[in-house]
Amino acid sequence: MNVIDEWSGRHACALQAAMRATNEQFARRLGVAVRTVASWHSTPGTVPRPEMQEALDTLHEQANEAVQRRFQSLMHRAVTTDAQALQVAIAVAVRGDEILLVCRRGGAGITWQFPAGVVKPGHIPDAVAVQETHAETGVHCSVRQHLGSRLHPVTGVVANYFLADYLAGEARNVDPLENTDVVWAPIKSLTKFIPLDSIYPPVMAALEGTRE
Repeated sequence: MNVIDEWSGRHACALQAAMRATNEQFARRLGVAVRTVASWHSTPGTVPRPEMQEALDTLHEQANEAVQRRFQSLMHRAVTTDAQALQVAIAVAVRGDEILLVCRRGGAGITWQFPAGVVKPGHIPDAVAVQETHAETGVHCSVRQHLGSRLHPVTGVVANYFLADYLAGEARNVDPLENTDVVWAPIKSLTKFIPLDSIYPPVMAALEGTRE
């Protein structure tokens, strides 16, 4: 049996396809609104809430052998697709009770973001996160922890998140062609810059831990 560490919309849709269920049938089995299932199809990188993670676990575990085989095949295709997708490394850099943010010039409907860069073939994501943070903001940082990866719900790229600690450097806009501003924002005010539903849940959990 395939074990899913964290369900995404893509995984849920694969289970639905393996069960050969309509949106209405799948929603009924999970006890959710049909629009929830539809949202997983439109934004496959979405990470469902913890209670929905449990419901998907249960439905997956109760599936018969034929469904399990189809699900495994569909998951293999999804992993292959993700491996070929564009990847970015994202630095969630903290300094005390502050977090480093950059303001992008348009693009993909996002304004304020964490520093990030494209991971080219043969490059290591955590090293890219550190290098791009310095290239964009002048800040030196070191990676403390890999927070996980997902298909970004807005950009559709594979996003790798890293919690990083500030080492040195004055935050400034080193890349004015791409960014309009760079700030150290209070962690408690993060959702004033980036909507909560756009933030990868493990990022919020890690930031809450840094404030304890």
